[in-house]
Amino acid sequence: MLRFNPQTLKKLRRFREIRRGYYSFLILAGLLLVSLLGELLVNNRAVVVSYQGELYFPTYGAFHPGSDFGFDYSYETSYRELQRVLAADDDPDSWVIMPPVPYSPYENHTRSGAFKPEPPSAASKHYLGTDTTSRDILARLFYGTRIALFFAIAFLVSVYVIGISIGCAMGYFGGVFDLLFQRIIEIWSNVPFLYIVIIVFSVTPATFSIPLRIAILLTVLVLFSWTGMTYYMRTETYKEKSRDYIAAARTIGASNTRIIFRHVLPNVLATLVTFMPFTIVSAITSITALDFLGFGLPPPTPSLGELLKQGTASLRTAPWIVTSAFVTLVGLLTLVTFIGEAIRESFDPKKFTMYR
Repeated sequence: MLRFNPQTLKKLRRFREIRRGYYSFLILAGLLLVSLLGELLVNNRAVVVSYQGELYFPTYGAFHPGSDFGFDYSYETSYRELQRVLAADDDPDSWVIMPPVPYSPYENHTRSGAFKPEPPSAASKHYLGTDTTSRDILARLFYGTRIALFFAIAFLVSVYVIGISIGCAMGYFGGVFDLLFQRIIEIWSNVPFLYIVIIVFSVTPATFSIPLRIAILLTVLVLFSWTGMTYYMRTETYKEKSRDYIAAARTIGASNTRIIFRHVLPNVLATLVTFMPFTIVSAITSITALDFLGFGLPPPTPSLGELLKQGTASLRTAPWIVTSAFVTLVGLLTLVTFIGEAIRESFDPKKFTMYR
């Protein structure tokens, strides 16, 4: 079982007492959990189909052409149409259960026959309306938020792994190694980030798959974001290295590896935990800004920045687009910021010091 020391338990209790941050954490954790089951809530595939006494589960199951359900086409079944047909037949053994939002984020669906933005409508189940190409806004917001959150988590892990590894080595070993990496970081920090993004995406072949292009974008962002964490880690490690307990560990013959992983890192990471929510905020704002500029996630990937770009271009004719994207982005960043403030306050070493 995972066991925390009394000091950590005291900090966690303090975090729980900060209601704004604690409830924001519960809401964000709930959103992450719901997003994992997103295909059951927002999807144009049925959750369950009962047809002629046999059950089908299209959401996580196999591809089913229309001919499997009595239609005269071989492409994938339109489950909304199937639901209407089976409801009209009034057969108790044949029915369809659709998700609450029965649209895919990539699907163009229009009632007028022309691809154009349509206002919110409960009758058509476009609860937040459609965008400029008649794609459901709620579906694209849902999956765009999920992609942004998981992208930010991957960004956080990558930045921390690189920054902590290099920063800890710089602070612990010092000397030529420290000076060499300081010069490397100074040079690397002067490389213009936006120009590199433009160059990379201009030479990336369009034939690359969407996951591969997202991985390339993540790699570029991480390569230009690890330096700040490195300096924090270097400073904290340098301070811890001068403590008496490190000298005692060396005296009894502890290796550098043991000192770093068993003594330095546990005493340093508590401070770095406070930067985690703000690193996630930085990742979300960065990917949203790049999407807005057209250098972010590859189309037709749903994203908040792409919806903001559409919304600002059609602000007079379709204000619901920019309103939905803006409210979602502000709400998401507000939750993460509240969590960050609560963590920073609860992990503040001044509140738990032995000195008066």
